[in-house]
Amino acid sequence: MKYALFFLISIFISGCSTVSKLSSPELTNAEVLEVTETYKELEGLPQPKGRIPVSVYSFRDQTGQYKPQTNVSSFSTAVTQGATSILMQTLSDSDWFLPMEREGLQNILTERKIIRASQKDDDKQELPPLATAKILIEGGIISYDSNVKTGGFGAEYFGISASELYREDIISIYMRAVDVRTGQVLISVSTSKKVLSKELRAGFFRYVSFKRLAEAEGGFSDNEPMHICVKQAIEKAVSELVVKGIEKRVWAAKNT
Repeated sequence: MKYALFFLISIFISGCSTVSKLSSPELTNAEVLEVTETYKELEGLPQPKGRIPVSVYSFRDQTGQYKPQTNVSSFSTAVTQGATSILMQTLSDSDWFLPMEREGLQNILTERKIIRASQKDDDKQELPPLATAKILIEGGIISYDSNVKTGGFGAEYFGISASELYREDIISIYMRAVDVRTGQVLISVSTSKKVLSKELRAGFFRYVSFKRLAEAEGGFSDNEPMHICVKQAIEKAVSELVVKGIEKRVWAAKNT
């Protein structure tokens, strides 16, 4: 019986070491973010008649939520604070909108003053005026609900156990297009994205003899990055904004 138990333990440990070698993280170089399904949907939109100048002053986190941590004092926010940058890149990547820099507007104005001051009086050239936008994009991340759905499954027999746990969070965003001339809200859309977290564990626990205990445990967890989920929700919202704008004839596609 002892030899059989030691044989099983050796097989289990060797299997865990093999899995660890295959799944353990390694040093990698920087790489471009993978293309998501929502980004492919954004690329699949019809071509516009012309790119629409838009401006975004702020698209921020309005949830006020912090990361859920047990028995730890942490002030880290649960949602990324860079939603404005994500939205600007999404608008820039689309063929429909031409975003204007407004979040760093003060830096632009300061740099223009420096250019004027550095020019000589006899060689002073008038700077062109800043471009204006016809549409103002407003909104933000309005909801982050954690532990919306939790569950799992586990089993144990003769000292051998395995379990799987999961948790779902949801983030929601609202986005609206406002006419700069009239202040009228032309289009308003809302999207949400589930944030999935999974954990898998396996263990072995057995008394092989008097006062001798054999125990082994292994597992891993998989969590969706929050900023990727925010990026997907924003990309979906921009796609819905374009589609609703075509339906309401706020703007038109190149080929009707």
